[in-house]
Amino acid sequence: MVLAVDIGNSNIVLGCFEGETIRFVERLSTNHNATELEYIVHIKTILELNQMRDCEFDGGIISSVVPSVTQTVKQAMQRLTARPIMVVGPGIKTGLQIMLDNPTQLGSDRVADAVGAIHEYPCPMIIIDMGTATTISVLSRDRRFLGGMIMPGFRVSLDSLANRTSQLPKISLEPPKKVIGTNTIDCMKSGILYGTASSIDGVIEKIQEELGETCTLVSTGGLANTVIPFCKHNIIIDDQLLLKGLMRIYNKNQ
Repeated sequence: MVLAVDIGNSNIVLGCFEGETIRFVERLSTNHNATELEYIVHIKTILELNQMRDCEFDGGIISSVVPSVTQTVKQAMQRLTARPIMVVGPGIKTGLQIMLDNPTQLGSDRVADAVGAIHEYPCPMIIIDMGTATTISVLSRDRRFLGGMIMPGFRVSLDSLANRTSQLPKISLEPPKKVIGTNTIDCMKSGILYGTASSIDGVIEKIQEELGETCTLVSTGGLANTVIPFCKHNIIIDDQLLLKGLMRIYNKNQ
């Protein structure tokens, strides 16, 4: 079995795969100040809740967009499993042809998303990863990573709206009963939810117009289930896409 971890700005996704089977997926908050011991406790608790022991693992793999946390989590995983831990980055074989001006700038989370996606779905493809930021990745028909977009995340936009306006409150993420709000809270819910969904629909149309062909549409990330159902396009939600990519990358480097 292999322990797989994706370190994001807001959340850490932790999973385990055996062969090509993902055994579990759990989330915990990213704590920039947590010590190695604290992460050991968190990970060990998750393993115990899923009836697993740390000695059962053959290795581990990490993708991270938070460099200050990466080494701490890696050391915690090494102490728990007593096995080598791989970090997705330069020198790691992914099999992905990246057509960016500077391929090293591509985040390891987007690399893992793309690797997972090309083994699961037909190309060309648009991947929408909805986390702290919303990232759009475009894969060509011959499975090359062409580029994409980075937009403010759903929650980031909502928090910014509340923090920068004196009379608008922080709100929950339940969808409004109708598009046209009749009170402040419903107006905010409608604006952020339908506004985000509409922007994703618009971006998809622009990308497909530029490519000149229809794409497979796949979404992942912690907020995908909140927003994607309100989009007009038929978008597949795959909560395990990134972990599937980490599994492929790990196996490729063995």
